[in-house]
Amino acid sequence: MVKLNRIYTRTGDDGTTGLVRGPRRQKFDLRVEAYGTVDEANACIGQARLGTGSMPKIDMMLGRIQNDLFDVGSDLATPGEDDPDAPKSLRVTAVQTLWIETQIDHFNEALTPLKSFVLPGGTPLASALHVARTVTRRAERIVVELASVEPDVSPEAIRYLNRLSDLLFVLGRVANNNGEKDVLWVPGNYGDLKKGD
Repeated sequence: MVKLNRIYTRTGDDGTTGLVRGPRRQKFDLRVEAYGTVDEANACIGQARLGTGSMPKIDMMLGRIQNDLFDVGSDLATPGEDDPDAPKSLRVTAVQTLWIETQIDHFNEALTPLKSFVLPGGTPLASALHVARTVTRRAERIVVELASVEPDVSPEAIRYLNRLSDLLFVLGRVANNNGEKDVLWVPGNYGDLKKGD
């Protein structure tokens, strides 16, 4: 387990930060941006959990996902191969991604098929889950970009983030009374505008 005795160390005052291993990186480094955005997605999920009072199963699931996202962050903060004589690095696993897929299938089963795109909105919980979804998508895009320049990026981290954003979309619909309160996109919706608007 991690033991934090001090909150500030002053070591980052020069604009660099330490990874799990390897040389220090600039705080705007793409790898730092990747795991930082995963942390942002985690914070959004934490915010969404404030609205899960009537849905304890979803709250427990989101709590597990928050822990998994720390695994993803650790994975991204650990570049390079493991030393054969050292303990194995923490990596996100296919089992974690498969669990997300199982949750998607379970919750999607009760939803009515969509006939249009869903706009973020509806209930407060659904809105918060859509914010978490879009931040997760941004994290995924950054990790994909990182993988294009640093080949040691875990493909499973990309898969996990991809599936997680899908799950957050499905859960947003669940939070909208299983889709009944979904706000649907109406293309070119200008019919309600009065002349001169």
